[in-house]
Amino acid sequence: MRKKIVAGNWKMNKTLDEAKALLSEVVNMIKDEVIETSNRGDVTVVICPPSIYLTTSRQYIPSGGRIMLGAQNCHEKESGAYTGDVSASMLKSVGVEYIIVGHSERRQYFGETNAQLAEKVDRVLENGLVPIFCCGESLDLRENGDYVGFVKGQLTDSLFHLSAEALANVVVAYEPIWAIGTGLTASSAQAQEMHFEIRQHIASKYGDAVAQDISILYGGSANEKNAADLFAQPDVDGGLIGGASLKSREFTNVIKAR
Repeated sequence: MRKKIVAGNWKMNKTLDEAKALLSEVVNMIKDEVIETSNRGDVTVVICPPSIYLTTSRQYIPSGGRIMLGAQNCHEKESGAYTGDVSASMLKSVGVEYIIVGHSERRQYFGETNAQLAEKVDRVLENGLVPIFCCGESLDLRENGDYVGFVKGQLTDSLFHLSAEALANVVVAYEPIWAIGTGLTASSAQAQEMHFEIRQHIASKYGDAVAQDISILYGGSANEKNAADLFAQPDVDGGLIGGASLKSREFTNVIKAR
């Protein structure tokens, strides 16, 4: 049975004091309004602050509960002369449980390739952590190209080398690039179309049973106003939330919509 997951990606935001305040607010709101409400107890929440705040964040997030600590990225190598980068094992050592891999901003600004992301997925899994693998298409592809084929290619190149057992530990996040930070959002129908296509593509390689157990999140400007409609779609299992995760009340409302 696939998990319902809402992950908050803070990106490069907040000073340390601001981060502490936000963590305190979010953790307490989730505890009071989500976890202790019987019909919301099945939602897993992942909070992904900047890496510099991970150790501090661990102190605010209780271990063994429904709130998990996530990182926004890791290097594809286990160790080495890679100044400024962090490895999956380093992240594990400070209490990280999930790692975002292949976010569109990493692909765009840092030139991350499908082959490189396949290595990152491997490192995350080798360390017993959960990769949130991001995929998605640009506005140009959405309007003029084979956007479904493009997203399928990302999955094939970066995930399909895995065994079925390994793939079962991967979370997929579909993020239409044209809807990130633009104020645009895919309609519920558009989101469902792509989530369905992603699940079918996984089924074509691994079978329907495996595909039906994988959580697929929507990651394109979801907020408290549209989350309920998006999350109501049969193949949408939650969200990878950007801007809305920086506001404790709005992020909690998004979680409650799941």
